[in-house]
Amino acid sequence: MPTGFHEVRFPLRLALGTSGGPVRRTDIVSLSNGRENRNRRWRDARRHYDAGSGIRSIGDLYAVLEFFEARAGQLCGFRFRDPLDFKSCGPGEVVTAYDQVIGSGDGATAVFQLAKTYGDAGGATAREITKPVAGSVVISVGGILVVPADFTLDAASGRVTFQSSKIPASGAAIKAGFEFDVPVRFDTDRIDVDLGQFQAGRIPTIPLVEIKP
Repeated sequence: MPTGFHEVRFPLRLALGTSGGPVRRTDIVSLSNGRENRNRRWRDARRHYDAGSGIRSIGDLYAVLEFFEARAGQLCGFRFRDPLDFKSCGPGEVVTAYDQVIGSGDGATAVFQLAKTYGDAGGATAREITKPVAGSVVISVGGILVVPADFTLDAASGRVTFQSSKIPASGAAIKAGFEFDVPVRFDTDRIDVDLGQFQAGRIPTIPLVEIKP
């Protein structure tokens, strides 16, 4: 099996007890005068998760084992739904075509990358969304909703392509709403199953790490 990415999602019912989130890498140098120099080593965060918690049925344990074997351990990546951050809006909000700015028209560019911006009055960070959920993406141009026939979505890369006759005009704000998954792989080549209880058991840890394109 060659190294690659499988466009399948880790089963949602098996990820209910997931912990984890974004990890960043910052170099901090303490100076002799008590001040600090801080340098961001990674441009983007890299998400880490642990999906192995709680008691599971024998069927769920087997589903994890089967999914792990189908990916050949760490070899192949897959989709994972972050239980907290999986939409262009907040977790308790409804996706709309005006959630995220993904570009500005120039009258010639037809392809735009989905992205999500995290920000407040102090600053902002943009994150490319490369694994949107097919059928969830809605687009607006210049404040007007775009009909699905006017664009295509590559759900494996997160790129939106407008039809040649519908290329956004110069200066038009292009916005999008969507649900998305995180591209991850197993961060271990070993799954330990504990069958200490009758017809139930647990997998103490199932570490996952985000894959960067």
